[in-house]
Amino acid sequence: MGKKENVVREKSFAFAMRIVETYRLLVKTKKEFVIAKQMLRSGTSIGANVEEADNAISKADFSSKISIAYKEAKETHYWLRLLTLTGYLEGNLSNAILNDCEELCRLLCSILKTSRGFNPNQQ
Repeated sequence: MGKKENVVREKSFAFAMRIVETYRLLVKTKKEFVIAKQMLRSGTSIGANVEEADNAISKADFSSKISIAYKEAKETHYWLRLLTLTGYLEGNLSNAILNDCEELCRLLCSILKTSRGFNPNQQ
């Protein structure tokens, strides 16, 4: 018997796969290595932390891992915006991957709010 469906886990894994594909594209066709590597690290880290949160040993552990995943998603969004505004990512690819990243940010923010009454958007 497998685990029940977990939307954020599935979406973060699918996003990581798109990040890997985008990294390959940037390296192969645009010869962009530095920012692409940063995007690869943070973009794949989101799902890894969600996976860890899914197997947390306590509520505090869960919140900590989701918090890290949220921060990684925000960092990834930064790198994707930078790649877009510098012309390395364009058109439909840029729009689609930025939208997916924003969706993950919203999901993770919502989970954080629910898990510990914390709103990272209020300072």
